[in-house]
Amino acid sequence: MPKRSMCIAVPKKQAETTLSSAYRLELVDKTLEIQRDEDYVYIPLADQPSDEKLKSVRENAPRLELAVRVFKEKEHPASLEELLKDRLPPHMLSALPRAADFVGDIAIVELRPGLEDYKKTVGEAILKAIPRIRTVLAKEGAVAGTYRLRKFSLAAGESGTETRHREYGCEFVVDVAKAYFSPRLAHEHDRVASLVREGETVVDLFAGVGPFAIQIAKKHDAVKVYAVDVNPEAEEYLKRNIRLNRVNGKVSAILGDARQVAKERLSGVADRVIMNLPEKAFEYVDAACETLKNTGGTLHVYTFVKASESFEDVRNRLTDAVTSCGRRVDGFLFSGRVRETAPHEFQAVFDVKVSGSDG
Repeated sequence: MPKRSMCIAVPKKQAETTLSSAYRLELVDKTLEIQRDEDYVYIPLADQPSDEKLKSVRENAPRLELAVRVFKEKEHPASLEELLKDRLPPHMLSALPRAADFVGDIAIVELRPGLEDYKKTVGEAILKAIPRIRTVLAKEGAVAGTYRLRKFSLAAGESGTETRHREYGCEFVVDVAKAYFSPRLAHEHDRVASLVREGETVVDLFAGVGPFAIQIAKKHDAVKVYAVDVNPEAEEYLKRNIRLNRVNGKVSAILGDARQVAKERLSGVADRVIMNLPEKAFEYVDAACETLKNTGGTLHVYTFVKASESFEDVRNRLTDAVTSCGRRVDGFLFSGRVRETAPHEFQAVFDVKVSGSDG
């Protein structure tokens, strides 16, 4: 049934970023269909947005306007539990996955113990519930190894682990079994790219298939990004994505260990360094400091934080690590949770302002 609602009207080129921000700020009325015409996208709002939230959305879409339109109500597809209520034992329904990672047209789910025997049944239900998905993969173990890879098994749909994934106006070809990629970091990719200033040189020490590097290059005209990764498969996808997104002159792919590359090829070049290796971020603070210009710069450090730790504890450890490299922390520009990763643990980011070298 049609419903009249306040909405955000935004030019199509800014729609993807605006929609992501609006969802993050919980502004979108999810019961209504988003509308589009030749020039604009219209995003229905659940309520009158506060000035603060509207200002936040405008940062990436200065031309957005508020309007009132008539929207269609969404047809609600059957939930996974509804689709499976007659196909699983009742006690298994409560064990169904409540979330999935969507990379392109692949859905990745984690099945609790006992549900593995119904893997195909659950996978087929996911395909039915989400028509745009062609493949459902089940996680088989944790992310592990130098290349940060995870094993998967096919739950339903087409075999194959390569897909194309869209994010904030960029497109990435990725094989989820051969190169690390997390769609849950989409907001971080955009946030960091938005902080970069024209003329900066950025080093991405653990670049993977390029989500940080390519976002930065797409957003800015005069930047240079060195994207480093030790995984040859990831580097090949990175090169493909550089060409696919037409940022050849701005992003350079470098294969090798971050510490060795920092010392031999990138010493003193960076205004900003991205360190998305949460398992070992502290081990590579020396490499990040090596790449910073003598005048200093900014580090974006991603690390795992235990529930028993405070942000202040982590900031103190980071300060000590930077000091041991002959640099000084001038301040923390931002500290925040990124995502939950395990019971009693989460991933966090720390944006650190670092001064020049001693002496």
